[in-house]
Amino acid sequence: MLDSAKSSFPHISPLLTPLMYRLVGDIVLRRYFRTLEVQGQEQIPKRGPVILAPTHRSRWDALIIPYVTGRRVSGRDLYYMVSHDEMLGLQGWVIGQCGGFPVNTQAPSVSALRTGVDLLRQGQALVVFPEGNIFRDRQIHPLKPGLARLALQAAQRCQEAIQILPILLDYAQPYPQWGSEVKVIIGAPLSTGNYDVTHPKSAAQELTSDLLRALQQLQEGRSLLCLA
Repeated sequence: MLDSAKSSFPHISPLLTPLMYRLVGDIVLRRYFRTLEVQGQEQIPKRGPVILAPTHRSRWDALIIPYVTGRRVSGRDLYYMVSHDEMLGLQGWVIGQCGGFPVNTQAPSVSALRTGVDLLRQGQALVVFPEGNIFRDRQIHPLKPGLARLALQAAQRCQEAIQILPILLDYAQPYPQWGSEVKVIIGAPLSTGNYDVTHPKSAAQELTSDLLRALQQLQEGRSLLCLA
């Protein structure tokens, strides 16, 4: 079904993207947040197809993720699968110029999935928020099955396994205010090579469960650090 669907490649502006890295990273984030702590950047794959799977806590997420994992850290530009709401307004325009494309989080279209598969087939780094929507209660919510299905479908068409990178975004406030704190914890990647892609339904369920467990472990580790 995906093979017959058309996809339009997301756009990464050669002029705007490096400018936004400097503007967002060096000015906006550093001035807005009192501290932005990052752990686990050594886990980021420097090559090959990878899905970055962050928790979703704020509209700041789409700005923080490239700053802590993108071209300045890994040498890679990131593509984004984001909700239609996040493609609205000035932020949406910027995201659209920097690799973002919309997806219906309740019922992803075939064309959106096709775009994701094509990006991974080309060895790109794709950001997918597995919870689907923004949740501000600092709890890990049930994951949508789309990420696992996308990864496994891409794995069937690639010459190498797809890596899935769990990322925890933890804000000190539900609605981050000026001078607040944020912590980003990056876990060890999962690999589609550990799942039987010839049984896609059970493999997707297993991968989704493993990703949920990985995010929960990052959350538990963050809680233990706070108690220490």
